[in-house]
Amino acid sequence: MKILRPILALAFVLALTASAATQTPPAAQAPPDSSKPAAKPKASPIPAAKKPTTTPQPASPAATATPAPAADDPNADLVYGAYQRGFYKTAFDLATKRAQENGDAKAMTMLGELHANAMGVKRDDAKAAEWFRRAADLGDREAMFELAMLRLAGRGGAVDREEAAKLLASSAKLGNPKAAYNLALLYLDGQTLPQDLRRSAELLRIAADAGNPEAQYALATFYKEGTGVPKDAERAASLLQAASLAGNADAEVEYAIALFNGTGTPKNEVAAVALLRKAAKQNNPVAQNRLARVLASGQGTPVDRAEALKWHTIAKTAGKGDPELDNALSKLSPEERARAEVAVRRWFGSK
Repeated sequence: MKILRPILALAFVLALTASAATQTPPAAQAPPDSSKPAAKPKASPIPAAKKPTTTPQPASPAATATPAPAADDPNADLVYGAYQRGFYKTAFDLATKRAQENGDAKAMTMLGELHANAMGVKRDDAKAAEWFRRAADLGDREAMFELAMLRLAGRGGAVDREEAAKLLASSAKLGNPKAAYNLALLYLDGQTLPQDLRRSAELLRIAADAGNPEAQYALATFYKEGTGVPKDAERAASLLQAASLAGNADAEVEYAIALFNGTGTPKNEVAAVALLRKAAKQNNPVAQNRLARVLASGQGTPVDRAEALKWHTIAKTAGKGDPELDNALSKLSPEERARAEVAVRRWFGSK
């Protein structure tokens, strides 16, 4: 490790022991399975974030899907087009007519969407659930998914995880990647459904292959730890890269760590720091802490102690304290400290 200044002989910089958790699947019970990637260094690595204690939130916990228009019906484009342009009242009127006159499942799903999210009409979860149910009974996979999400959230009726699981399974069978992802979480959780790590991994793979960044990130943790699949550092890094390119901040942090350490991908400290900056600006406390450490040590980036103090302070405010950084940055000059304080005030002033 480079020692850039005697007072900043940061022997801790690449022995990071994070205490903040990012959202990932919960730890599996069968050893050595675990849900959160924790980098296992060979030489001076940046470790991954601490394994989580909370279950990741399902994708689209409220009804947020945008029903696709039926390809063989040009009139359906009018409904979907109005929705896309934000003309929700128009979409509501057109969808109502199509649902009542033609029994169109896509129009029914649209009505559920509009009622669930107060678009063009007053929010009414009961009506949303009713329209989603009618569309689901006609075989619409989006309606099945959205009704499952309402059932999980207890909207428009009591919480019913068993019904939600059945709806997700039906939707996933029809090729809905969001349903596959959420069903994977239920198999991983082991409460609503018997825990089945292999089945969870299979469903995550379906969603990941369809481009779902949350599934890509979750499946990456599986490959990193050997949860339901053989360990594969290269596959894990590839999935983290895909999820980070889609803007998943947790994946950006983990992929940055993989790049920094050369785990499953060629080592590239400069690229790792760039990703940490991106995730830090997305207000990810773990990324802010890691960025503060590399800025303090000068690995992969020039030393900037004032900037390091800025990100350290911001991360601390979010609960990501770091006593070693406190000590390392305790001897900044008055000018450096003042510059950091101005930067911190600017950051919070923009929030």
